[in-house]
Amino acid sequence: MLLHQSNALTFFTPEILEDSGATFFDTGISCGFPSPAEDFKENRISLDRELIKNKEATFFAKVSGQSMIGAGLEDSDLLVIDRSLEPANNKIAVCFLDGEFTVKRLKVDATGVWLQPENPDYPVIKITDANDFVIWGIVTNVIKKV
Repeated sequence: MLLHQSNALTFFTPEILEDSGATFFDTGISCGFPSPAEDFKENRISLDRELIKNKEATFFAKVSGQSMIGAGLEDSDLLVIDRSLEPANNKIAVCFLDGEFTVKRLKVDATGVWLQPENPDYPVIKITDANDFVIWGIVTNVIKKV
């Protein structure tokens, strides 16, 4: 379900299905030659259960832009965001800054808070008292299309 759209992120609430899950082969998948003698142990895995620890505080957001490509977050990637986690130095966070949502790496020390992009083409943002600023949630996972 679409929750909110901004220039940088589009937010969705997760819909957890009780009987969801895809087939999971618990053997590892070789990138070399397959072993014909390997027995495949087949289970079911739910990405909801794997990626969402706190259902009420978790949201998805689709990335728009290139400011975090160095951290592996690319345009159209789907972020899993947990609002119940405490912000901390070096975490990747979704922040509300001066009327817009953005995703950046938090840099926190005794002198202040900075939002650090992971692309040298984008500036570091120093948070000041003049900013309307809220750390909205912490990115826990990224889902990519290949």
